[in-house]
Amino acid sequence: MAEGQKQVRIRINDRAEKATYVNAFRTETQADEFVLEVGMNTSVQNVQGDDQVDGEIRFDLENRLVMNPYTAKRLAITLGNYVRDHEEKFGELKLNAADRLKK
Repeated sequence: MAEGQKQVRIRINDRAEKATYVNAFRTETQADEFVLEVGMNTSVQNVQGDDQVDGEIRFDLENRLVMNPYTAKRLAITLGNYVRDHEEKFGELKLNAADRLKK
């Protein structure tokens, strides 16, 4: 450790932690905050009700994360690094589902 630097210990309290599976997200931005809404994306066929919808995609929001731009940038960098490492180990993650089916 360099002279003049203080050592900081971080204590994480995870008692209230809950796990949520996420396969969809929506983002919003303001000048001083970023909003990341996450949840489940499910396809629903022939929905009956007030409005009949065929082939509707439903997005059930589970959580809303509101963060400042600095935290959002650190999150983006961290996720980018994790994805890069994953692809180096296991191959490219193809976002187009049709490309994933091709062999």
